[in-house]
Amino acid sequence: MSAEIILNNNTKETNTTKNRFPVTGMSCASCSASVESILMKLPGVHAASVNFANATAAVEFDNTVISQEELQSALQAVGYDLILPESGADSFEEQENRASEAYQKALQKTIWATILTLPVFILGMFYMHWVPGRWISLPLSAVVLFWFGRDFFIGSYQQAKFGKANMDTLVALSTGIAFLFSVFNTFFPEFFLSRGFESHVYYEAATVIITFISFGKLLEEKAKSNTSSAIKKLIGLQPKTVRIIQNGEELTIPIEQVGQGQIIIIKPGEKIPVDGRIVHGNSFVDESMITGEPIAVNKSVGDAVFAGTINQKGSFQFEAEKVGQDTLLAQIIQMVQEAQGSKAPVQRLVDKIAGVFVPVVIIIAIITFVAWMILGGQDAFFHALLNSIAVLVIACPCALGLATPTAIMVGIGNGAEHNILIKDAESLELGYKVNAIILDKTGTITQGHPEVQNEYWLPIATSYEKGVLRRIEEQSEHPLAEAIIQYLQKENIPSQAVADFNSITGKGVRGTDKNGIHYFVGNYKLVLEHGITISHEVSTAYDQWSEQGMTVIFFANDNEILGILGITDKIKPTSAEAITLLQKRGIAVHMLTGDNAKTAAAVAQQVGITKFQAEVMPGDKAKYVQQLQQEGYTVAMVGDGINDSQALAQADVSIAMGKGSDIAIDVAKMTLITSDLMAIPQALKLSRKTVIGIRQNLFWAFIYNLIGIPIAAGFLFPINGFELDPMIAGAAMALSSVSVVANSLRLKQIKI
Repeated sequence: MSAEIILNNNTKETNTTKNRFPVTGMSCASCSASVESILMKLPGVHAASVNFANATAAVEFDNTVISQEELQSALQAVGYDLILPESGADSFEEQENRASEAYQKALQKTIWATILTLPVFILGMFYMHWVPGRWISLPLSAVVLFWFGRDFFIGSYQQAKFGKANMDTLVALSTGIAFLFSVFNTFFPEFFLSRGFESHVYYEAATVIITFISFGKLLEEKAKSNTSSAIKKLIGLQPKTVRIIQNGEELTIPIEQVGQGQIIIIKPGEKIPVDGRIVHGNSFVDESMITGEPIAVNKSVGDAVFAGTINQKGSFQFEAEKVGQDTLLAQIIQMVQEAQGSKAPVQRLVDKIAGVFVPVVIIIAIITFVAWMILGGQDAFFHALLNSIAVLVIACPCALGLATPTAIMVGIGNGAEHNILIKDAESLELGYKVNAIILDKTGTITQGHPEVQNEYWLPIATSYEKGVLRRIEEQSEHPLAEAIIQYLQKENIPSQAVADFNSITGKGVRGTDKNGIHYFVGNYKLVLEHGITISHEVSTAYDQWSEQGMTVIFFANDNEILGILGITDKIKPTSAEAITLLQKRGIAVHMLTGDNAKTAAAVAQQVGITKFQAEVMPGDKAKYVQQLQQEGYTVAMVGDGINDSQALAQADVSIAMGKGSDIAIDVAKMTLITSDLMAIPQALKLSRKTVIGIRQNLFWAFIYNLIGIPIAAGFLFPINGFELDPMIAGAAMALSSVSVVANSLRLKQIKI
C-alpha cells in the first residue's frame, strides 16, 4: 500500500463536518447515553460520541443534510443544549468560562441550600414531635427543593416527556415523594393517627438529599476541571498580545488579529505567538515544550519558529506563516482535546449499562415498596416509603459514567505534558497489552541525521558524473539523500541536468543524463539486480564499512561502479537504555530496516536487539507486523517515515516519532514529539497505569451500586434491624462520584 492510498483512505467527503460541541444539562451517564442516541437518530449524522466527564459531543455530520442549529434544536427539545461556536470553532477559554460560571452558580445554590436545610434538619432530628416545627420546615423545604433543586425537577420533566429517565428522575422522585408525603401529614395529621400510626414528616430527608447531592456535584465539577490541567498548560504557552511592524511602526495587537505575512517582533524571554520564519536577527529558542529537547536551538534568518516556544537571549523578527488553529501548538491542543473526548472500548459497555440503569433502579424501588407493604408488618407503609426512597437516592449512574472518561482525560493530559500525544482512548487502553514492539532503524533508533563518513571513487568517475549524482539525489525523498547532497556541496560539485528520474522502491533511484546514459544510486541489491560488475576493491570496502555499521550507497552507470559512499547515522544516546527497559518488562523488541544485513546487525548489536530483519521493503514491514499478530502478540510499531505508514496502520498500537513524515504521524495513534526513545516505555507505562485506574474506578462504581442498592432496599433489616436513612444514602451517592474522580486525579501524580 502506498502513502497515497493511505491518504485517500483517510479523506472525508467535502460536505462532511466533524465538530466538538459543549453539551449542557447532562447530570449523569444516562444523560450522555441519551444525548448520543438522540444525535445518532438524526438524518445526516454519521457518528456521535458524547463524553460525560468533559461534557462534550463529537459529532460527524453531513452539513448539506443537517445544520448545527438543527442538532441543537433536537437536544433542546429533550432538555439538553448544544453550545454552538460563535466564530467557527469554540475555544477552550470559552468552555472554561462557562464551566467557571456554572461552578459559581452551583456554589451559590449549595451554600443557600445548606443554610436553609440546617434548621429543617435540626427540627426534624431533634424536635420531630413539635408541631410548629413542621410548619416552619414546610416553606424552607419548598424553597430548597423547588428553587435551589429545581434543575432536578425540570430535568426529570423534560426526560419524562420523551419517555426517558436519568439521575434527575431518581432525585426528583425520591425528594418529591418525601416532600408531598410530609405536606400531607402536616395538613392532615389525623389521617394516620386515627389508624394507629405515627404521622411522620420527612422534610429533613428531602432537603438533606438535595443539599448533599448539590454538594457532591460541586465537588465533582471542581475535580473534573482539574482533569483538563494539561490543556490549560498548553494554552498558557501562547501569549495574549503580539508586537507587529505595520507601516514602519511598532503596534501591539491581540493574538487573534495576527494574519499571515505580518512581521512580528520577539524580544528576549518572550513566548513566540505563532508559527513562522525568521527574517531578521538571530537567537537561541527553547523548544522543549514542543519537542522535548532540553537544549535551546540556535535560530537565524530562514529558520522556522513555533508558537509556544520561548526566546532566550537575542531579539529577532519573523514573518507569520501559520496563525490561529493552523499553528503546531493549536494542532497539539486540538489533538489532546479530541483524544480526551474519545471513548475507550470498555466505555461502550459501561454506556449501555448506564443507559438502562435508571429504569432498572426505578423498578427495584417499586419492588422494594411492594415487598415492604406485603412483608413489613406494623408500620409497613413507612418502611416501604423510606426504603424505596433510599433505593432511588443511593443508586448512582454518575460513578459508572465518570469511571472511564475521567481516567482517560487525566492519562492523555499527563502524556501531553511529557511530549506523548495520544490520538484516541482506544490506543491508550491497548498500550498496556503490548508484548512485542517493532522499531524502524533510521530516525527511530538512530538520530536520523546521516553523514557521509567514507568515500571511494574509481578513477573513471568524473566531476560531471558526481554532478549527475547530486542532481539525482536532489530529486530523491530518501533520508540519506540529504547527507549525500551536503557532502557534494562541500566538495563544490555543481548539479548537472538529469531527466527521466525514477524511484525504485526499497532499492534506490535512477536518472538519465543529457547524453541518454542511465545512472543508478542505491543499495547492494539494486546493483546486483542490474548485473553491474563489482570490483574486489569495492567489495572489500563494502564489507568493511557495513561491519562498522555504515550504510553503503553505490553510484553506477549501466556498466560499472563509479563510486561508493559510507554513510553513518549515529545511534541516539538513550536508544539502548530504552530497549533494555522494554525487554526487562517482558516486551520482545524487533528491528526492521531497509538497510543491508551487515549494517543492521551492527546497529542491533550496539542496542541489544537480537531479532531483526534487513533489506525489508515497505510492504514487508506490514507483513512482519501481521505475522507477529498471528502468533498471538499485541504489536506496537514505531516509525517515522512514509515507508513505515503501512506497518503503522497494521499494528495494534502505532507510534510515530514527531520529527518524522506527516503521513506517518497522520496514520499513527500515538505521536512522540521528541526524538528520545525513552518516551516509548513511558507511553506504555502511562497506558498500564491508566488502565489500572479505569479498572479501579469501575470496580468501586459497580461494587458501590451492587452493595448500596440492596442495603437501601432493607436486605439487612431481617438480619440486624438496620435500615439506611435516605439522608445517608444521599451523602453516599454524592461521595461515590467524587471518589471516582479523585482516584482518576491520582494519575496526575504518576511519574512516567
